[in-house]
Amino acid sequence: MQSQTLFSASGRPVLVPALLAILVLAGCSSAPLVETQTPIPSTAEAKPAPSESGELEPMQKFARWVADFSTEARAAGITDATLHLAFDNVSFLPRVTESDRAQPEFTRTVWAYLDSAVSAQRITRGKDSLAQHRSIIEPIATRYGIPAEILVAIWGMESSYGQFVGDIPTIDALATLAFDGRREAWARGQLLAALKILQNRDIDRTQMIGSWAGAMGQTQFLPSVFLAHAVDADGDGRRDIWGSVPDVMASTANFLSKSGWQTGQIWGLEVRLPSGFDYVRADATVRQSADAWAAEGVQAMEGTPLPALTDSSVLLPAGARGPAFLVGPNFRTILRYNNATSYALAVHLLAQRLTDGPAIKTPWPRDVQALNRSQVLALQTALNAQGFDSGTPDGMMGPATQRGIRLFQRSVGLPADGYPTLDLLQRLQ
Repeated sequence: MQSQTLFSASGRPVLVPALLAILVLAGCSSAPLVETQTPIPSTAEAKPAPSESGELEPMQKFARWVADFSTEARAAGITDATLHLAFDNVSFLPRVTESDRAQPEFTRTVWAYLDSAVSAQRITRGKDSLAQHRSIIEPIATRYGIPAEILVAIWGMESSYGQFVGDIPTIDALATLAFDGRREAWARGQLLAALKILQNRDIDRTQMIGSWAGAMGQTQFLPSVFLAHAVDADGDGRRDIWGSVPDVMASTANFLSKSGWQTGQIWGLEVRLPSGFDYVRADATVRQSADAWAAEGVQAMEGTPLPALTDSSVLLPAGARGPAFLVGPNFRTILRYNNATSYALAVHLLAQRLTDGPAIKTPWPRDVQALNRSQVLALQTALNAQGFDSGTPDGMMGPATQRGIRLFQRSVGLPADGYPTLDLLQRLQ
């Protein structure tokens, strides 16, 4: 029996002794793990070297966790062959837990994010990719009712048109997250889904790679999303979102179609707000038809009538001083792919530029500085102290914080756009 490679807390590789390999493989046998089946050497017989004494216990715990999980997976229909394939050389990856627990202090403004996401280089490469694969993408776009440029824009955002799919083994990443315990239930469910993908032979274990969080392939699907939405479009019997462009495009289109994409309706557009507009109404919860917004004085940038758009909201990603957008259901569909307003806006703006549509006309307020995590925490604390409820301070912007900011802004006669700024923090302090 070969030793297994794990990693110490410092990140250096450590070989797992045979007794730990036994623990893992016993969990993949048809019988439950009991001490009488596999006698574990006594401390005197297998005392670790002093340099490894601090590393053996966590390795033992991880191996036992894998063995216990294997028992549950087998009960869920995973075969012994799949369990051996998945876990014979499984590794605990410290960089995964480090990434999961990292709380970045600094944030980017939406315009800094868009400068990169919708860069001239990405637009050029997207046009080239769309032209190169047009014969593949357009039939898929027609079949699912999703614009080809939307599919290519997501492709560009997720993997730079297939160039960067991640390099972390998905099984190892999810086993590490599940063992670590911070998001155990979620990670266990995703790990079981990953085992089902292996069992279905959609991808080899060595090729199942992605991000530290378990998102996989050129679409960056989580395993559960893969099981629900991945498509074998090239007819080879495998759903390959790592190497097959037809499968990548069809899987993305299938996800959007099942997530509520409305064929024939635009995502939204940049608009001009009327003088005296009540910025409190620029909220995702305030939805009405484009005709109703037009009646309030909202206009397209060119002064033309607003296009038909149902259930739409006004979006101010940089507050009252930045561009305004009227966004509809298809904008919210992209949020189901990645629940970040900046991401959804980037996808749509990139798609718009891939077909030579307009760039944003209103300048961004580039003199405004993004608040870091500590400053947002201070802002929330100050709002609460002055009676403007922003929820439990956590350093993260959310609806409750935005509501608290708006209440304060109204109290001092500022546009109630809910946008956090350093000036606002200083006023509160």
